[in-house]
Amino acid sequence: MTLRVLDLFSGIGGFSLGLERAGMRTVAFCEIDPWCRQHLVKHWPGVPIHDDVRTFRGVECDLICGGYPCQPFSKAGKRRGAKDDRHLWPEFARLVRALRPAWVIAENVVGHVSMGLDEVLSDLEALGYSCGAFDIPACAIGADHERRRIWIVANADGSGLQERFLQPEVSRGARCTEDREDSALDVAWPAEPSMVRVVHGVPGRVDRIRALGNAVVPQIPEIIGRAILEAERGQR
Repeated sequence: MTLRVLDLFSGIGGFSLGLERAGMRTVAFCEIDPWCRQHLVKHWPGVPIHDDVRTFRGVECDLICGGYPCQPFSKAGKRRGAKDDRHLWPEFARLVRALRPAWVIAENVVGHVSMGLDEVLSDLEALGYSCGAFDIPACAIGADHERRRIWIVANADGSGLQERFLQPEVSRGARCTEDREDSALDVAWPAEPSMVRVVHGVPGRVDRIRALGNAVVPQIPEIIGRAILEAERGQR
C-alpha cells in the first residue's frame, strides 16, 4: 500500500518531494502563500491545495507532515511562543486529532527545543502516539551549510519506532551536532549563493529566496520516509 500524505504548511513542497521519492503519494497540500501555491500547482497538477490551515478540515490520509511556523520559537525573533499569532501548532494537532493518521512528521528550528517542543511531544502522546525528536542538520546529508532543524516523528502504533529511528541513517544528524552551540556555523554560504534562478535580475527573486529559506531539505524527509516504509513492512 502506498502511504497517502497530507502536506501542511507546504511551502514549495520540500516535504512532499522527499516523501514521494521514498515511495509515498501526496493527496493534498495546505499553504497560505500565493506564490508557493503557484509553484505547487505547477509541480503537482491535480493535487488539491487549501489555503488556510485554520479553516481546513483535512482529507483522508496515512501521514501528516509539515513545518509549522518557526517565528514563535526562533532565536532570531521575539520568542513569544503561544502568544504569537503565528503559533499554529494547535491547528496541526487539531488535524492529527481529527484525521488520526498512522504517522506524523513535523519540522522546526532548533530553538524549539528550549521553547514549545515539550508541548508538541506531550500533545502527540496525549493523542496516543509514540514519538521522538531528532536534531538533523542539512550538513548530515552532504549539504554545504549547517541548517540545523528538529524533526519530530510520531506513530500511532509505536511498534519498533525507536529501533527503526535509531538506525544510523536517521540518527547520525543528531550525533554530528552533539555538544555544539545553537548558533554555531561551521560552513556558511557566501553572500550571493549559487542558487539557480534566484540571482539578481530574475523575476520573483524575493519570493524565491523566502520560499527557499522556509523550505526543508528534501533529502531528509526522504530518509525518514524510507525508514517509515521499512517500519510499515515490518509491522505486516
